[in-house]
Amino acid sequence: MAALSADRWPESLPSHGIFRKIQEKLNPESRKNEREVAKNLTFCLGGDFFVWDDADRVFYTTNLRQLNSEDNRGNYQTLMCINPPLFEVCQVLLSPMQHHVALIGQRGISVLELPQRWGKRSEFEGGRSEINCKTIAIAERFFTSSPSVILRQAAWFPTETDEPLLVLLTSDNTIRFYSLKSPQTLVKSLPVSQSEDDSSVRPPARSYAASLGEIAVAFDFGPGSSPHPQQAARFSKEQLVYPLFILYENGETYLSYTSYANGLIIGKPIGPLPMYPAAEDNYGYDACAILCLPCVPSILVIATETGTLYHCVVLESEEEEETGAVEKWIRGSEVVPALYVFECVELELTLKVATGEDEEPQDFDFTCPIRLHRDPLCQHRYHCTHEAGVHSVGLIWITKLQKFLQSDEEDKDCLQELAAEKRCIVEHILCTRPLPTSQSAPVRGFLILSDLSLGATMICITSTYECILLPLLSSIRPPSPPLLCSSPGPGSSSSPLRGLADNSFELHIRNILARSATNPLVLKAGDKDTSPPPAECLQLLSRATQVFSEEYILKQDMAREEMQRRVKLLAGQKDKQLEELSLCRRERMRLREAAERLADKYEDAKYRQETIMNRVKRALCSLQSQLPILSNSEKDMKKELQTISDQLKHLDNCIKQVNMKMDYQKTQVDKEVPSARTTVSLNAHQKKVVQDSLREQGQQIGDMMKQIKDIKNHFSF
Repeated sequence: MAALSADRWPESLPSHGIFRKIQEKLNPESRKNEREVAKNLTFCLGGDFFVWDDADRVFYTTNLRQLNSEDNRGNYQTLMCINPPLFEVCQVLLSPMQHHVALIGQRGISVLELPQRWGKRSEFEGGRSEINCKTIAIAERFFTSSPSVILRQAAWFPTETDEPLLVLLTSDNTIRFYSLKSPQTLVKSLPVSQSEDDSSVRPPARSYAASLGEIAVAFDFGPGSSPHPQQAARFSKEQLVYPLFILYENGETYLSYTSYANGLIIGKPIGPLPMYPAAEDNYGYDACAILCLPCVPSILVIATETGTLYHCVVLESEEEEETGAVEKWIRGSEVVPALYVFECVELELTLKVATGEDEEPQDFDFTCPIRLHRDPLCQHRYHCTHEAGVHSVGLIWITKLQKFLQSDEEDKDCLQELAAEKRCIVEHILCTRPLPTSQSAPVRGFLILSDLSLGATMICITSTYECILLPLLSSIRPPSPPLLCSSPGPGSSSSPLRGLADNSFELHIRNILARSATNPLVLKAGDKDTSPPPAECLQLLSRATQVFSEEYILKQDMAREEMQRRVKLLAGQKDKQLEELSLCRRERMRLREAAERLADKYEDAKYRQETIMNRVKRALCSLQSQLPILSNSEKDMKKELQTISDQLKHLDNCIKQVNMKMDYQKTQVDKEVPSARTTVSLNAHQKKVVQDSLREQGQQIGDMMKQIKDIKNHFSF
């Protein structure tokens, strides 16, 4: 029951009352002939799902975990703005501290402060249905006094501080920084005009710059790092420096180093950053979005309105560059990296259908702005939303690139693996505009659930506020770390052939089944007026049939044939190995019998060798004893024996003397026995002297007796 209830929210969310309420207010005739851009009006905080209703200027929120409960009745809360924005909201953005939400439009920006939580289910303000939220208008005075200026992009400064900072890129080629404490006061501004004198730029000059593509269209922050030694004069070692990449419409990229540790520090833009290999068209025009993936090394994704994506690796620039070019972009003592374009990807914005034999091919140059979204679950993957649908891109070569950069300079194997690595995987997830002649229907919301307890799911909100949930493919996710039980121990050994052929066949089958084109989820038409004509429907059907035939059925047949050949080859190898195994067993028995015979022969030879060695020793001893001349050892032994004989004679004389003295002492004692009865009184000093003398003589006698005993034992007397 727990497993069934855990999967209930994906079925309950699309039919939730939030979407029905918003759909009732939609007016399909209001923008029927109007071309719209993709928006992102949703976000998720933990298990709470938020969607913005631009008609009522409110947020609707519901908890996805409560949708799994049995007593769920589709409840939701409404977060109302005290000071609602007067502009059309195109994007909602959650702050790094997750306490504020930025409401971003082309003519302004407001910040909504999320209310407090309490109660049993930790709902906003204990579960009240309608909540008034504090709303702060950012730079309202500036946008009101500048009617020609539009907001191109807004983002939060990537630092988790108590005072969040908003970064705004406006159409007058200026990046402005605002704080929530003083929303109308500019903290700092960064002019990003490519002209040398920014103050001399007038409106006619701006129009010329716009026609040449010299206007900033997007920016993104890179991951924070410690300052470079060349930046020691501006940044302290404790500060985190965030690189700010600024993209221009002509495809050029500039860089500024920023920090927000002890006050906001902004460096002057340096650029354009060199791109290698160089291209005549500077890698295209009509650039519209930039994204810095948080990996090492940093990967910059540059998108154009034609659907082209450039994956650039950010590395240190080469030293063998032209001096004039270096002096052109280096200003001051800043670190200037270079962009190495690893690959170029072209998205299929609208479906490419095959025309009939009698029909002339129609060439439509469909272009639209593209939004780039990071994936919170995988650093190697990002997503693209645009007017025609949703694409997902996975960079599977980043692991090999990191391995190559960490290897030695002479390691060519990593370079060959990187060159042979398959390029990125592009998946056409959702198609909202199948043909260029179809009606514009961009997505209104896109997010990836970062809570793994709810499942890795992609949520898309269509232009009609239809909620579509799609599971994320696991082929682009990074590999999971190995288990501790699977790692070999220090004493274990494995076959080198196993490591050589590990997963080679599986990789071969994956390469066969890899698809170069996919059939996205195409939204169905709501009525006959908006549905495509039958001819276009037939083209779409033919295209889908062709993709299924070529990319699915044909490749599956090829994989099946390859697996059959593999099974046949493995069966033959198995039979051959069984035969070799039986031969090895027979050879083992033969070798065992031969080893037993050799062991018996060895024991016999060892016994005979010992007998012969004893006979040789006896013969040598007999021969040595018959020689008339003494050897050196015998001479030394003779000298030693003579010395011992002399010592024995000397000791014998000493013993005789001792015996004579002992007899003499006994005679004297016997003579003096009568007189001994007379008591002789000795004082304490005399007693001590006598005792010491007797003790010394006793020790000398004991030593002499010990020497005599040792000599007797040595010569066996």
